[in-house]
Amino acid sequence: MSTQVITQQDMLKRYSQRWKKQTLQVVALLAIILLAAWYVNVLNFELLANGLPAIGTLAGESFPPDFTNIRNWFSPLLDTLAMSIAGTAIAVMFSVPMAFLAARNTSPHGVVFQLARIVLNALRSVPELIMGIIFVAAVGFGALPGVLALALHSIGMVGKFFAEAIEHVDEAPVEAARAAGASPMQVLYHAILPQVMPQFADVAIYRWEYNFRASTVMGMVGAGGIGFELMGSLRIMQYQEVFAILLVILVMVTLVDALSGVLRKKFK
Repeated sequence: MSTQVITQQDMLKRYSQRWKKQTLQVVALLAIILLAAWYVNVLNFELLANGLPAIGTLAGESFPPDFTNIRNWFSPLLDTLAMSIAGTAIAVMFSVPMAFLAARNTSPHGVVFQLARIVLNALRSVPELIMGIIFVAAVGFGALPGVLALALHSIGMVGKFFAEAIEHVDEAPVEAARAAGASPMQVLYHAILPQVMPQFADVAIYRWEYNFRASTVMGMVGAGGIGFELMGSLRIMQYQEVFAILLVILVMVTLVDALSGVLRKKFK
């Protein structure tokens, strides 16, 4: 009886300690968030209030949207869509081998594992916008620098997610394949790939959604696409046309999201 009472007391004590620890963690997190918000003037309500009239004026100048040049936007939209597809395809193609090298359970050696991780970290540490500027300077204006920028940055992100999926596979089929005398390549193909293919497909489709949005930004640095048209309208302060282009981009993003949802269902 006394043992049961002591056990209950210990459980209550542990629960209390855990609750206090979690409360302190939440308070510390909120303090960091508030400090960051204060540092970047998010809590400067006077500054925000002074900016509201300017936002209202800009919104007024943007209405109604001007679709006069909509026929000229079809080709840039196609460029944007093609950039996102090509960049994602290149990223997935290179991310698969990189992921197997960057996963602890499939990497051939510890040094290879660390090098692969460093490469993936380096690729995703540079924003695609900066890569776009570099490639525009290297190969000139057009869709090509946008594709290269999206592809390289995506390899860093997609490769990381692929590697994590590989590290979380069920080891039972892997051990069974090895016990049957399968070679390392056969183990990868027959025991690991079937487990991770649905996750690979999900990550690739989500990345395509992201790359379509990112490709609109690529145009602002000279990498072609609808973003180039948007930047041109902004430079001459044609805010009604800017609003129209933004609405067109919104429609395209919605269509891409709907299509990606259909594709995800197909791969489940």
